[in-house]
Amino acid sequence: MSSAANQDTSYDGISAHLTQGGIVILAGDALRDGDLDFAMAASKVTPQAINFMARYGRGLICLGLTRERAWELGITAQGSDKTGDSGRPFGVSIEARHGVDTGISAHDRAHTIAVAMAPDARPADLVSPGHVFPLIANPGGIAARKSTLEAGIALCRKLGLGDGVVLCAIMRDDGTMARVADMHEFAREHATPIIDISAITDG
Repeated sequence: MSSAANQDTSYDGISAHLTQGGIVILAGDALRDGDLDFAMAASKVTPQAINFMARYGRGLICLGLTRERAWELGITAQGSDKTGDSGRPFGVSIEARHGVDTGISAHDRAHTIAVAMAPDARPADLVSPGHVFPLIANPGGIAARKSTLEAGIALCRKLGLGDGVVLCAIMRDDGTMARVADMHEFAREHATPIIDISAITDG
């Protein structure tokens, strides 16, 4: 794995970082014109991580899941006949049935993700609509769809961190989409490795 921010992006370095609940920046999405995403293992989600993504990413915070995991949770795809090849494969939005207040706070969204990622989670543990937006990955993985969604899930699975990834698109201060060149200083300051998804493989 390589990084544009001189972070430790060796296998061991990334494994330790994500296992400890760290966030990385995924670059190289072939379907979204180079848009960047914050990413972390969904199994390690915290309110602090959700707040970080909301503050610095500014984009939609999503829960990427394998198709099998989505089905286990009763999450179905959003129906649309207008989704282009670069469109994200959204599932119906979710909320934890219990333990949330407004649903939109960092605590509530982290709680909903934690409920969805629990080993014994069932469809009855979630309600729709909600404030967490699932993305359902292509079962062919990153080999079939070169995006941050499939790459993030592949990375988490390879490291034994579960079948889910939290993603948040990164925008500049002016609301336009950030690019790798914008994020070097940020990545150094916040110890957030930048990983090109071309370095990630399934399996």
